[in-house]
Amino acid sequence: MHSPSKELLRALRLAALPHRVSNQRTCINTAARHTSRTTLSARSLTTTSSRLYATQPSSTPPRQPPPSSRPPAIKPNIHNVRAPRSHDRGPASQEETQTDFSKMDILASAGVATPATSIDACTHDGFYLNNGTHTAGGMGILLVDGEAFTWTPWSANTASVAASTGAAGGGFAALLDKRGILTIPVPSLGILGLIYPKPDLLIIGTGRKLWMLNRDTRKYLSEELGIKVDAMDTANAAAAYNLLATERGTAEVGALMIPDGFRGL
Repeated sequence: MHSPSKELLRALRLAALPHRVSNQRTCINTAARHTSRTTLSARSLTTTSSRLYATQPSSTPPRQPPPSSRPPAIKPNIHNVRAPRSHDRGPASQEETQTDFSKMDILASAGVATPATSIDACTHDGFYLNNGTHTAGGMGILLVDGEAFTWTPWSANTASVAASTGAAGGGFAALLDKRGILTIPVPSLGILGLIYPKPDLLIIGTGRKLWMLNRDTRKYLSEELGIKVDAMDTANAAAAYNLLATERGTAEVGALMIPDGFRGL
């Protein structure tokens, strides 16, 4: 017998190759179906066991699933480490054309002196003036023509003075009605009718809040005395008086201040 030729062996090998590939694909599909059936059966068993644990009380709790191997989420760092530690934008400039902000104060550059009655600080029961005067006890102040006077437009007794900075009862609270209108007794403003020349503007500080002035009070100051009136809260009134008294002089601008601790209603 003669041995088969190489061409015959190649033909037989090519003829048998598609059959092997199809057999391999069939085996892979069969294994995948078997695996999916096993997974489904395992899921059904797990569900059934969990239902049994839920319906039948047991002394031993069900086994907890293992913790996730995923690492915990890292929160972003809000603080910027590279942020500058100071707000300076660099070293001081050595140029000759630097801006001198102190020279931008027109009044100081013109040599205008700060009035002695300018208000340096407002406390809850008094004031600190530039000349070193300090008032306390809930008394107001009247600043006119460079002079400072304590102002207590109520009955002068210890109880009313102690309660003058309260929210109700006694002191300045007795001057404020339920509608929030402040009525200043005309006799307490008698000094304004005696001095001459009278101030052109009277700034009234009404305490912690702005309260409207009574019509009779405005009429007396505006029509009978010819003084312009501007009412505001004490903090802003003090700042406005300091500026206007420095600019126009203490003879032109006066102030009537209630302590900042007075809150009213």
